[in-house]
Amino acid sequence: MLNDHISPASAKAENDDSDEDKDEDGGNIDAGAPGTAKKKKKRKPKKKKGGASGSKTQTAPPRVPVSSLFPNGQYPEGEIAEYRSENSYRTTNEEKRHLDRMNNDFLNEYRQGAEVHRQVRQWAQKNIKPGQSLTEIAEGIEDSVRALTGHQGLEEGDNIKGGMGFPTGLSINNCAAHYTPNAGNRTILQPDDVMKVDFGAHINGRIVDSAFTMAFNPVYDNLLAAVKDATNTGIREAGIDVRVGDIGAAVQEAMESYEVELKGQSLPVKSIRNLNGHDIVQYSIHGGKSVPIVKSNDQTKMEEGEIFAIETFGSTGKGYVRDDMETSHYAKRADAPNVALRVSSARSLLNTITKNFGTLPFCRRYLDRLGHDKYLLGLNNLVSSGIVEAYPPLCDVKGSYTAQYEHTILMRPTVKEVISRGDDY
Repeated sequence: MLNDHISPASAKAENDDSDEDKDEDGGNIDAGAPGTAKKKKKRKPKKKKGGASGSKTQTAPPRVPVSSLFPNGQYPEGEIAEYRSENSYRTTNEEKRHLDRMNNDFLNEYRQGAEVHRQVRQWAQKNIKPGQSLTEIAEGIEDSVRALTGHQGLEEGDNIKGGMGFPTGLSINNCAAHYTPNAGNRTILQPDDVMKVDFGAHINGRIVDSAFTMAFNPVYDNLLAAVKDATNTGIREAGIDVRVGDIGAAVQEAMESYEVELKGQSLPVKSIRNLNGHDIVQYSIHGGKSVPIVKSNDQTKMEEGEIFAIETFGSTGKGYVRDDMETSHYAKRADAPNVALRVSSARSLLNTITKNFGTLPFCRRYLDRLGHDKYLLGLNNLVSSGIVEAYPPLCDVKGSYTAQYEHTILMRPTVKEVISRGDDY
């Protein structure tokens, strides 16, 4: 736990709601016997399982929209940390508090997305097991996010209102990022695999980007511990007016203080030097600023009101990734040029992408799901025209193992909020 933080908001909606019920029902009990009967009536539908609207408990797999679990529309705040040193005045400054209050809708959308992320990932952590296919795992997460945001994304424009912030990354072993199965992928999760699970949930383009690593063999415990420590170090160091290069130095120091013993060999854990955290803007997962995870002379400062994904990657390999394997992740560029498209399939595909994803990342499976087929020629044409960016998987050397942890943090005017923090990580 980070020592200067208030303990994280519980991700257990049931507990939050049972507290609410106690408050509400307190009034009923005071009102005497009829109130008590009223209380029983009110609670009956909540006990139903299976995703009935108004249900007060989440199902497994998760299918109850979080808006039903929090009927008052107020979602749990993340972990709150006060700013340090010259920014400590912000916590009580009246002008900053007024600015914070003006941001209420934005904060609530972010907290709703974060609650979706927590509930889905906690179910995933319990249920992902060796022997499952990567397609089954990815679809399990994505179906849950869509259900909990209340946006299935099959009607035109629905996915832009809420749902998946970007495709579920299931990158295994030496592959660190940007891998999700394409159609026909038959990869099965193995007992000795180290899998990074990186997915985003969004409400109104407010993307919550958070990731964790799953390993089923305890030999990798130190690798996971190194990366979790490095990410928490980055979160602790982050703040308004902090230089990103200084955050990178602190992250690297934490990460590289660990070693992993594999097959009788002691291997140092290295920060992957060409992977970074990043800022997030509405509907765009990479806003333009980077947060290095190694020491750097980058003097760029974090600023009030910005949102950052603090993510760190550790590796037992070279600590450097290269493009590898088949591409699955794509996104329309915010600055896409207006060029004449000669391939007719590219024109119709661009129309689908614009209306269903905008600038949110998508993968080939999402196009399959919308009923598109034979789109590869058109998709490659959009990439070569500079309209769509392709994000191939990023991998270290074969035989190495990589891990990742990530949280989204909000630089609120008064405090830093680790919006995606949960009881799990």
